Amino acid sequence: MDSEWSDNQPIWRQIRDRVVAMILDGHLAPGDPLPSVRAAATDSRVNPLTVLKAYQQLADDGLVEKRRGLGMFVNAGARELLLDAERRRFLTEQWPEIEATIRRLGLAEDLLGARARPKGE
Repeated sequence: MDSEWSDNQPIWRQIRDRVVAMILDGHLAPGDPLPSVRAAATDSRVNPLTVLKAYQQLADDGLVEKRRGLGMFVNAGARELLLDAERRRFLTEQWPEIEATIRRLGLAEDLLGARARPKGE
């Protein structure tokens, strides 16, 4: 994992988001193990409790499961859960701002017009 952190979010949240991205991008598939807490903490140069908090959030979200003595593993269906949640989050949180910027810059007709117009016009 990359060890450059933003000041905009807690580090545990950024670690969680990076694991989510790895699942969405197909770098982690169902049944794949997550890096151990110690390995992830060492690679990221953060406290192991920070990584543990990120992993616990992933488990609470139903994306990974802890196998006693073995570590954390990606659950079956995790990618589908994430796609649904990330699509909803994008459409409610990010898209309105993007759309407003597109309209503000006068790009709406070029970028949005083709989708908004009914076929045949």
